[in-house]
Amino acid sequence: MSGEGKTVCVTGGSGYIASWIVKLLLQRGYTVKASVRDPSDPKKTEHLISLDGAKERLHLFKANLLEEGSFDAAVDGCVGVFHTASPCTHSVKDPQAELIDPALKGTLNVLGSCGKYSSVKRVVLTSSAAAVVYAGRPLTPEVVVDESWFSDQELCERNKLWYPLSKSLAEDAAWNFVKEKGIDMVAINPAMVIGPLLQPTLNASAAAILNVINGSTTFPNSSIGWVNVKDVADAHVQAFEIPSANGRYCLVESVAHYSQLVKILHELFPDLQLPEKCEDDKPFMPTYQVSQEKAKTLRADFIPLKQSIKETVESLKKNLFIQ
Repeated sequence: MSGEGKTVCVTGGSGYIASWIVKLLLQRGYTVKASVRDPSDPKKTEHLISLDGAKERLHLFKANLLEEGSFDAAVDGCVGVFHTASPCTHSVKDPQAELIDPALKGTLNVLGSCGKYSSVKRVVLTSSAAAVVYAGRPLTPEVVVDESWFSDQELCERNKLWYPLSKSLAEDAAWNFVKEKGIDMVAINPAMVIGPLLQPTLNASAAAILNVINGSTTFPNSSIGWVNVKDVADAHVQAFEIPSANGRYCLVESVAHYSQLVKILHELFPDLQLPEKCEDDKPFMPTYQVSQEKAKTLRADFIPLKQSIKETVESLKKNLFIQ
């Protein structure tokens, strides 16, 4: 219960990763001020209000990423701020309005609020492996990606990789801001986050699994990193609590091609209708490695991919996303 008597803020509290962070913080005795876009929407709040300790120590605040100063009330009096609020979607009509502005301006607005209150001792920023791996270097089985990699923003823009661009711009701006203002910040860079859902709505990363099992005839020709949401939430809390935590932390349990994912799903759930072929005839995109050396200073052991897939599917079934 190391959080007893301490107040922290979690932005975007109703989101997938944020909900788990709120749950862990309440378990550890913290008082949590969570920002949500619409506190009157039960889909955004009911799963948070029902968490153990929420009645006594959870306070919800209305805030908008694009509104300067709207996080002041949520941040005021907090010793730590977990900034997780940022849109995560891979199909957009207007990338600037739907992804880039909320990620970039939102991060600067939250950090602007943090800069106003001397109570804030550390900010933990939820970035993404998407801000790491698109560095323009070849990704092959021998290559080991680590925290020194930064995605190439021009490459992302050229290839219309709008989500990686939004996360990369936001993280860059955050590092520049905290350096200038003398704010202590740690960034968490998780890969594709899967595992059980606390919120009732479907999030983009769980949808990646759902898309494979909901009658799709093909699977993507893509190799990506995967990590369990419980490991990601725990790493956020550790990044706040461990005094020596610093810089960025890549969180990837393993990198796997979608064909491997389908194989695991087939083993775990033989009754599921799964795609049998790849979406194209090209060679499978190679896998690569991501260093766990730094991450293991926050998180001793990662939940294995097979267990994460099992938990995701069971959670999707429980929430009736799988009929």
